[in-house]
Amino acid sequence: MDIHKHDTIRLSHDNNLIVYKMSQKITSWLLDYYHQEIVIVCIGTDRSTGDALGPLIGTALQKYSLKNISVYGTLHQPIHALNLTEQLMDIYRQHSNPFVIAIDACLGKLTSVGDIIAGVGSIKPGAAVNKQLPSVGDMYLTGVINVSGFLEYTVLQSTRLSLVVDMANTIARIIHAIDRHLSVKLPSRQSKNNIS
Repeated sequence: MDIHKHDTIRLSHDNNLIVYKMSQKITSWLLDYYHQEIVIVCIGTDRSTGDALGPLIGTALQKYSLKNISVYGTLHQPIHALNLTEQLMDIYRQHSNPFVIAIDACLGKLTSVGDIIAGVGSIKPGAAVNKQLPSVGDMYLTGVINVSGFLEYTVLQSTRLSLVVDMANTIARIIHAIDRHLSVKLPSRQSKNNIS
């Protein structure tokens, strides 16, 4: 993680160039870890509009035939607070030394709502609602779905579904573009496609 420790990229989900810019930047980070299996963990629950971002992304990725990335966490099989530790143990059993990209919704400033943020490092799922969960990821992709600072549970429940779906589709397109970039830059590296 050393050389990119402070690297992040943040763009609005409706920026016309977001898929191009984010996929290029994230691919450049991933090239340093080409020898590891890339695993995406989409965190969230289908029981809360705001917190459904991760499972919506995992489900949206099912329509793509990803060649270099395995994906966990969908609307039908979500990875959430109650099963996160167990699911992570299963993922590390199935993949030898995986490079994990954690995806989750987050809350932020009003001016940040709708932003998608990617960076190198881990995230703490559930931090906005004071849940004590393990840190996840070597890299992260988060979507700012609403405003923080007051009644976070209510804010998550009352987040506009249209925004969450739009952001989920954009992030799925970014991941699909990353997968295509990796196929071009690392043609000999084709991992099994796996979406759970």
